[in-house]
Amino acid sequence: MKIEKIICTTGHNGFAHKDLMAIKAGARPNGFLYDGQTVLPGFDSIVQPGQVISIMLVLDDGTVALGDCLDVIFAGAAGRDPVFKPEQHIDFMKGEISEFLRGRTVDSFRGLANEFDSFVFKGKRPHTAIRYGVSQALLHAESLAQKCTMAEIVAREYNTKIGTKILPILISIVKTDKILLDRMIMKKVDLLPHAAFIVVDVDLGRDGQKLIDFASGLVNRIKEIGAPDYRPRIHLDTYGTIGELFGNDVRKIVAYLTKVKKTVEPYPLMIESPVIAKSQAEQIDIYKAMRRELSSKSIDLKLIVDEWCNTLEDIRLFGEAEAADFVQIKVPDLGGLTNSIEAVIFCKSIGMGCCLGGTANETDQSSRITTHVGLATGPDFLLAKPGLGGDEALMIQRNEMARTLALIASR
Repeated sequence: MKIEKIICTTGHNGFAHKDLMAIKAGARPNGFLYDGQTVLPGFDSIVQPGQVISIMLVLDDGTVALGDCLDVIFAGAAGRDPVFKPEQHIDFMKGEISEFLRGRTVDSFRGLANEFDSFVFKGKRPHTAIRYGVSQALLHAESLAQKCTMAEIVAREYNTKIGTKILPILISIVKTDKILLDRMIMKKVDLLPHAAFIVVDVDLGRDGQKLIDFASGLVNRIKEIGAPDYRPRIHLDTYGTIGELFGNDVRKIVAYLTKVKKTVEPYPLMIESPVIAKSQAEQIDIYKAMRRELSSKSIDLKLIVDEWCNTLEDIRLFGEAEAADFVQIKVPDLGGLTNSIEAVIFCKSIGMGCCLGGTANETDQSSRITTHVGLATGPDFLLAKPGLGGDEALMIQRNEMARTLALIASR
């Protein structure tokens, strides 16, 4: 089956873009927005609506494969591509990229997606958002051509085994949304609340007590209204604020993490991005030192790396350095889906945990496709997406996995 026609249109993503460096530099909160000057290139305001380019591949039998080109909330930070603006890329997609794809036979997702991921135009590769969206459409196209699920395509082409159970999901809950927290406890979600501790004074406090108090309140609420057998993993994303608070002093960071760990007992604890260093090399060094210090004190909590770990090559670098317990495979940052697939396979091969993640900025389509990649590769858990509403993401992802597993089992 061949790609006969390429159609592109713009649409909305599931959340918004935020200039992380402007927020960290002291921008003043104004409701959902911030007052102040932008810092990162490409931002017109510190918080701005996000958009996607939807690509549709019309196959020669009339079926249509879909993919959405999008990037993460905190675009442009810590080595990521700049914020994705569809108006800057739509002509390129309708022109050069359409020419690249038109007439291609969809008989090997892996081969064609890898070829596109290496595509260079005027000395540059397409934005990671474009590579991500096109690869989604190519995987969808191959599944339509072969009349099977996308999970089966991935498993067949990468020689993996499809799981038999729905994967755990990490739900993102805004710190102040206590009603959503209650609903997610009621629904017994696997990991929560992610939250976002971005500014030291606002989210941690100069003595670190605000985060401790939040963790204590979270645990008390789980015990108060949760089912007797409910034992979620506690996941907190601190966006480098712990390192900022303690001047990246590893002993002080670990002493503080030990307090957080004791606060959330008896639940397992995962801390994402306790440090965001000024360079990748420094990030690796500090993470390695934190892991050594935690191990020497027999503190059982898991460190997750996100920033400065944006590509397949980055993930291999952190893994080979044994610089993290888990890595957040932030799927849009890796570009083509083949990179995320290989990242999960690599993590499993060396015994490093991984979240097949992404961003609240994703769409229903990109979220569904990611679940197929997850079922075929077996990451430790998925990130809930799109949006930060919790219920909608949980519905989309769990239902897509349930339908896929039922279809495969029926054969």
